[in-house]
Amino acid sequence: MNSSTLPVTLLTGFLGSGKTTVLNHLLRQPGLARAAVIINELGEIGIDHDLVETATEDFVLLKSGCVCCSVRSDLIDTLRELFLKGVRGQIEFDRVVIETTGLADPAPVLHTLTGDPLVTARYRLDGVIATVDAVNGDDTLNRAFEAVKQAAIADRILLTKTDLAEAGAARRLTDRLRALNPAAPILPVVNGAADPADLFDIGLYNPATKSLDVQRWLNAEAVEHHHHDHGDELSRHDGSISSFVFTLDRPIAETALTRWLEMLVAFQGPDLLRVKGIVNVSGRPGPLVIQGVQHIFHPPVELAAWPNDDRRTRIVFITRGLDARAIEGILKLFDPR
Repeated sequence: MNSSTLPVTLLTGFLGSGKTTVLNHLLRQPGLARAAVIINELGEIGIDHDLVETATEDFVLLKSGCVCCSVRSDLIDTLRELFLKGVRGQIEFDRVVIETTGLADPAPVLHTLTGDPLVTARYRLDGVIATVDAVNGDDTLNRAFEAVKQAAIADRILLTKTDLAEAGAARRLTDRLRALNPAAPILPVVNGAADPADLFDIGLYNPATKSLDVQRWLNAEAVEHHHHDHGDELSRHDGSISSFVFTLDRPIAETALTRWLEMLVAFQGPDLLRVKGIVNVSGRPGPLVIQGVQHIFHPPVELAAWPNDDRRTRIVFITRGLDARAIEGILKLFDPR
C-alpha cells in the first residue's frame, strides 16, 4: 500500500440526509484544514457549494451532471488537475473529500478512484461515508434503491437527525442498517457533529501508527458475528443485499485467484456491490490486497509483509442476490485442493 498517495474520502447519502451539514462541521476541524473538496450537483445551477463554509478556495464544483455518470471524466480531470496544482505549489492539500449528489449511485465513483491508473498513481481510496436520515431513513430505504446501495457499500454510516427521531424508530432503523451492512460502524450524529477521527484514515494504511490495520479496514469479524445471528427482517429493497466474509486458511495459487476473480466479474459483476480483502497467495512473502466494485477490480497490491501472525485469506463481499457457497464453489473449480 503506497502511503505517499493522497487519501480520498467519498461522502454520499440520499437527498436531505445531511451531507452538507456534516461536511460543514468537518471542515471546521483543524485536521481538515488542508482538505480539498469536490462537490457534485445535479443541474445547471449549483447551490450546495455556496452552503459549504470553507475558508479556503480548494474546492471544485462539478455541476454538469451527476458524478456517477456524465461527469466521471470530469472527476478524473479534476483529480489530476488538483494534483498538478499541488505539485506547482498553487494549492496545498493533504486529502480530498468528494461529496456526491443525493441521487448518485456511488459505485461508478469508486470505479474511478480504484480503476483509473493515472488516478490510482496519485490517490488512494480511504473510505466511504454514508449519511442516513434517522427521521425519514426507513421510508427512503423502502422507496429508493440508491439509498440502499449507498448504505450497503459504506465503511461508516452516519445516522443523522437523531435528536428529531422517535427513539423506537431510530433503533429499528439502526437494526436494519446493521443487517444491511454489518461491517460498517453506525454513528449517531446531531447537527452534523461527527468526529473526524471516526471517519478519516480508516483505510488499510494507518498514518497515525505507520502500520497496516487489516482489522479496521475489513471489519470481517463484524460480518461473521452478524451472520451467526438470525431473525433479521429486511425490507423489499435491501432483502436481496447480503454481506459475508470468505475465509481460507491455506494459500491460494495466483493463477487460481486471477481466474476466480475474472469469472466472478464476467458472470456476477453487476451484483458485486463491493469486494475488499487480503489474500494469502502461494509463493509471496506478503499478502495481496484486492478491491472491487461491480465489474471493476483495482490491480492487486502486494504488501511487503503481513501486519501480524494471521495469515488467513479474508475477503468481505457485499452482494446483491449472490450466495456465499456459490462464490466458494467457483474458486474450487480453479483451486480444487
